[in-house]
Formats: sequence, structure tokens, C-alpha cells
Amino acid sequence: MDQDTPHEFYSDDLVDILERLWGDGWLSPGGPEEVGRLIQGVDLAGKTVLDVGCGAGGIDILLVRTHGALYVTGIDVEDTVLGKARQRVERAGLGDRIGLVKVAPGPLPFPPRTFDIVFSKDSIVHIPDKHALMREVFRVLKPGGWFVASDWLIGHDGEPSAEMKAYIVSEGLDFGMASPSRYADALAQAGFDKVTTLSRNAWYRDTARQELARLKGPLYGAAAAKLGTEFVDHNIAIWSNMLPVLESGEHCPTHLRARKPEVTRSPA
Repeated sequence: MDQDTPHEFYSDDLVDILERLWGDGWLSPGGPEEVGRLIQGVDLAGKTVLDVGCGAGGIDILLVRTHGALYVTGIDVEDTVLGKARQRVERAGLGDRIGLVKVAPGPLPFPPRTFDIVFSKDSIVHIPDKHALMREVFRVLKPGGWFVASDWLIGHDGEPSAEMKAYIVSEGLDFGMASPSRYADALAQAGFDKVTTLSRNAWYRDTARQELARLKGPLYGAAAAKLGTEFVDHNIAIWSNMLPVLESGEHCPTHLRARKPEVTRSPA
């Protein structure tokens, strides 16, 4: 994977508008309720957690305060979001329970068998090589540990439709979407068992309609006054391009889960 310093995609303005939609410290949809659904049945109490793509830090605070994680290590590649996350963690008084680390794309900078849980919320879409990532996740997990994530997936392994291509271009982000079958294969090849994928398309399809209505309606005035009408209109266009591929099912947000066996075998 490319080791060069990545381009900063999440500008202050983008973080601002996403937080208006999703809440302070949140750069993905669903809030605490969706995180609760994502980790349901996985006990974080007293556990060490690696959050891959921690963003602005809101989720890491939730994992400690609400779900009892002993210590959360949040990693990201962008200074903008990490700066906001560090400020948020300091204000919350949780500097002794949450550590935030800037990393370069590539191997995870941790020894083998470091974490009880590896978590990610809608961030690994930015990492194109899913097989390499899952090998690294497997390596840093303790035996018996869990990988628990959600991500933005494409519903097939073929050429994206014209509508999907238009949506991805409008996002302007480094999306490396993969299908549920490619994720499942990457997890199995890395050595995981108990691999599951759960589509969240129906939920986010309805949620995205509401987000677009809020962008066009109650959020528009204040956001445009601060960020400019051109920027807000551009984000309205992104949501407008996203809805058709959610409606078709080609864009399928998905929950992913897998366990590192207590007794590990050599990866296939």
C-alpha cells in the first residue's frame, strides 16, 4: 500500500457539515443507536479496543463512557480530524482512557496480539486492499478477539453502474468499495471464523432521505451562512446522487463481524 502522506479529504468545512447532520464528533450516520446495534452481543467492558479510522472522536468517547471499554486506541491518517478528536477527548476528561495516533497507510503500527477488539465505523471504505487490511487486523487481535465494523460496500463485484460512478465522483473521496463477498473472503483468508455480514441498506436508504430533507430544509440556512451556499449545494448534490444507488441496492452499508480463533491456524 502507498506509504506517502495522504491527501487530507476531511476539511474543516466537510467535518462541520457532517457533524450538523450526524452529531458533534460523528463523521458517519446513525449515532449511538447504530453503534449499539453494530456491537450488540460483543462485550467491550474492560477490553482494549483499536478504532480504525477514528475520525473526530465521538465514537471513541461513546465506547468508553457507554460501553465500558477499558482503553480505546483511535487511529487515523488525517491531522484535521485527529486535532478535533484530541480536543474532544480532552474536554471529556478521558485522556487516560483514549489515545489517538496518526498513522500512515500500510501495516498497523502495533505488535501482534495487542487488542481484544478491532472496531471501525464506515472508515475502511478508504482502504482499497481489504485482504491486506484483514491480515493486519488478524495479526493485532488477541486470540478469541473480535473484528466488529460497519462499512460502505458495493453490492457486487462487477463494473459499477453509471449511477454509482457518478455518486463516487461527486463524493470526491478516496472510496475503495468492495462487495460483501470480497470482505467475507478477505476475512476467511486472513484466518477468521464466525464471519458474518449484515446489510444495512434498508435502514440507511430511509435515513439518507431524511438527511437530504434536512440539508435542503432546516439545516440549510445556518450551514450556508457559515460554509457558503456553493458548498452546501454541492453536498445536497452528493446526497441526491447517493439515493438512486441506495434505492437500487448497489450501495449497501453493511455490518461486518468475525472472530480470531482461540487456537489459530495458518492463514490460507
